[in-house]
Amino acid sequence: MIHDRSKLTTEKLNPRSRDLDRRSTLAIIDLINAEDRRVPAAVARERKRIAEAVEIIVARLRRGGRLFYVGAGTSGRLGVLDAAECPPTFGTEPWMVQGIIAGGRRALARTAEGAEDSATDGAAALEHCRVTPYDVVVGIAACGLTPFVRGALRYARRLGAATIFITCAPEVRGKGSKYLLCAAPKGPTGKRYLDPFPRADVVICPVVGPEVVTGSTRMKAGTATKLVLNTLTTTAMVRLGKVYGNLMVDLRATSAKLRERAERIVMSVTGLTRPRARALLKRARGQTKVAIVMHHRRLDFAAARDRLKACDGSLRKAMEP
Repeated sequence: MIHDRSKLTTEKLNPRSRDLDRRSTLAIIDLINAEDRRVPAAVARERKRIAEAVEIIVARLRRGGRLFYVGAGTSGRLGVLDAAECPPTFGTEPWMVQGIIAGGRRALARTAEGAEDSATDGAAALEHCRVTPYDVVVGIAACGLTPFVRGALRYARRLGAATIFITCAPEVRGKGSKYLLCAAPKGPTGKRYLDPFPRADVVICPVVGPEVVTGSTRMKAGTATKLVLNTLTTTAMVRLGKVYGNLMVDLRATSAKLRERAERIVMSVTGLTRPRARALLKRARGQTKVAIVMHHRRLDFAAARDRLKACDGSLRKAMEP
């Protein structure tokens, strides 16, 4: 089916940028900045749906499930980026949060626009990852029409996996997220019809309006998507006990920067000097939470690790008497 994409919010002309090519450099920058300021408010209006999505993600991850982001183009790259940042920041296993982009790895650095047109490929990508009913699949499509994402969501629902859909096109949010409500071409009878869209457990739709450059969803839509993804994983990881206060106590110290940060975290929580914090981390095999529990509860490495495990990884609980 060929959709009339001009009816989508993400494809409409922005009246505020009609004279974009006639403006000065500074005027263009001011306009882009003004449009970008609309994004945080649009994301904030979706706070309840984002919270609902986080609860689903936390519940599935606690049961050993995984979180998959599925997208194409900018949406796919943002999903891969967010997934890639979880292991160093929160100490997650690489398999826990994964990003899938239409066209595969080559599409991360070079455009592979045609790859998004196959719904079958979207389903095949999840089949390759052996998605199960314990998992969560987050489809990301700024315009809401991407076949690769639609196919992935349909496949995920058939398996019983939880599904979340992120888009910036309000036209797709029908009752129960069942139908795509954008204007479609006329059918054989001459009447316009609704295009069935796979149901999703939660639809997150920050409406940022038309782009400064018409249809360039790497701009406001991309920024909104990045904010939503950051919020989903960060909030989920906090709920899973991977943050103490506002400290990333589950980080993996795999670089000089992160090793120094781990030392600062231990110093902040325990009050130790840097040399003593460094020595403690060495005894804790570089595991920040274990090091803190070892110090606070006067335990050896094995006992501190076991205590954390008994507390579902929560440092706050493990430090309680």
